[in-house]
Amino acid sequence: MNTPTNNDSGLTAALLEKMPAITLSEMENIRLMDRMDSKFVAPVSLLPQLLEAMLPCFKVQVNNDIRIALYRTQYLDMPDLKMFLMHQNGKLNRQKIRIRSYVDSGLSFLEVKNKTNKGKTSKKRVPVGLSHLVSIGELKEEKHFLEENALFDTDSLTPSLANDFKRMTFVNHKTTERITIDMHLSFLNCRTGNAKTLDKLMIIELKQDSRQHSDFSEILNHFRIKKISFSKYCMGTVLTDSHVKYNRFKGKWTIINKLIQ
Repeated sequence: MNTPTNNDSGLTAALLEKMPAITLSEMENIRLMDRMDSKFVAPVSLLPQLLEAMLPCFKVQVNNDIRIALYRTQYLDMPDLKMFLMHQNGKLNRQKIRIRSYVDSGLSFLEVKNKTNKGKTSKKRVPVGLSHLVSIGELKEEKHFLEENALFDTDSLTPSLANDFKRMTFVNHKTTERITIDMHLSFLNCRTGNAKTLDKLMIIELKQDSRQHSDFSEILNHFRIKKISFSKYCMGTVLTDSHVKYNRFKGKWTIINKLIQ
């Protein structure tokens, strides 16, 4: 699989310009109440073909004329990586704590993300004035938010993993499904100092109204893009720390390696 070329990037930008736009405020008004979330991975070289197939049915989110937004995330965990291990050990009730930064707009949020044993995901967040922490003591009023919502001793939380990626967000004309496509993922382990880049891969997430036909699922089937769960935190940790237990992720990494070779 070849690394994306400048021609690919130019074609991607041209296709995004051709797609009807939806503003960030309009997108926030779209609520999918009876929702199913699914993740997929594919080689980023397929992106222009995927966007071309989406043109008749989808709008792209545009914010300040930006169609491809830069995101930055810092994950916090316990010293023994308890949150990572909950995922590795298959715990159905688990939690992630992170600072998510929207680089282009200069906004950052401290987030607590919960996944239940029924597969439902809920997220709570508050604005924060920092895009990353060196220690938990840098938090002020936001510390109360963590104490109310975290399942862990907040004083023991430490920076674990940082990652950057670029994201495109779409909605279909019937407003029954939202799609995000993430690419140019990079990871930096706050504990080991190791870094890893996945520049040949894109992560696709589909949020759809389960009662409606999915236009995007048909497109994915056409390109034979398969469903696979993908946690940026867990995969980034596995790729940058050779000492963590990772047997739960071996099969996924094998699939991903085949896609990007």
